[in-house]
Amino acid sequence: MSVTHLDEIRAQRGEKPDYKKADFSSDQEVRWCPGCGDYAILASVQKLLSTLPVHKEDHVFISGIGCSSRFPYYMDTYGFHTIHGRAPAFASGAKIQNPNLNVWIITGDGDSLSIGGNHLIHLLRRNFNVNLLLFNNRIYGLTKGQYSPTSEQGKKTKSSPMGSIDHPFNPMDVAIGAGATFVARSFDIDPKHLAATLRAAWEHKGASFVEIYQNCNIFNDKAFENVVNKSVRAETQVRLEAGKPMLYGAENNKGLVVSRDGRITEAVIGENGVTEDDILVHNPAADNPGLALNLGRIRYPDGPEAFGVLRKIERPCYEDQLIEQVMQAKEARKPDLNAAIHKGYTWTVEG
Repeated sequence: MSVTHLDEIRAQRGEKPDYKKADFSSDQEVRWCPGCGDYAILASVQKLLSTLPVHKEDHVFISGIGCSSRFPYYMDTYGFHTIHGRAPAFASGAKIQNPNLNVWIITGDGDSLSIGGNHLIHLLRRNFNVNLLLFNNRIYGLTKGQYSPTSEQGKKTKSSPMGSIDHPFNPMDVAIGAGATFVARSFDIDPKHLAATLRAAWEHKGASFVEIYQNCNIFNDKAFENVVNKSVRAETQVRLEAGKPMLYGAENNKGLVVSRDGRITEAVIGENGVTEDDILVHNPAADNPGLALNLGRIRYPDGPEAFGVLRKIERPCYEDQLIEQVMQAKEARKPDLNAAIHKGYTWTVEG
């Protein structure tokens, strides 16, 4: 079906209905473990979609394999539950065929950073206009608790009984290093922050990468408790806002500064001559990705972990450039049947 024909169908639909969250809930039984953080993410996504100026038929959810990848079953939209690590490939094809679709990729730390790592980095560097949500619980949950690419060193699991010796992947490193034009982080149990982050990702034209800290209460319970628990957030998180200083703390009197050796470090306003003017001001659109990369690497207790939009830049989208090339090729090679018939060697057969 051509893009033009799909546009005609949309025009016939008329105005977008006044959706409710329930309009995006399918009739399938949600089969995540009770207490799983995926429930909160599902609710946030369904609520967000009800507020977007988009017909539900124009959303498509594509997933790979893992607990998070059950997601398309629970959305009353179009969707594909594909194969391990290959959701970006399916999403790329869908976006090329119909650039007007709102494509959402649902993946986990194992699905996207292990077998799917190569597909992930090429989706991001090509800058398809899609939204990729990576549920990071630092464990393989669906296969019952093996260590994953983001599990910390020393993690004891069924596949690492003496403790993992792997150096863990940092999803922020991968996304920013691959050239993603939008990189953000949120977590499952703060619906207000998660909703704002998801909306910002949807509003961005280009590859949007959102890491979501998600609790697996069965195989890796409280993996992020020392960062996301409401009682400690003020001291363990810095909430990023474009154009504003990177302040945090219960009294909002702490901030991030650049040390003499170029590292991002903590400082307290009023101590050692530090004023608010010394605090770094967040600029997610900076040409140099170095600051965003360093922010994404901070791990508590070495410093407050960064939440919000770390990086947001503009770059042409792959599907737009591809369509432009196709149109140029068609224009340059207008078909001439007569010329094609008489091209090359010809002969006449006489009876």
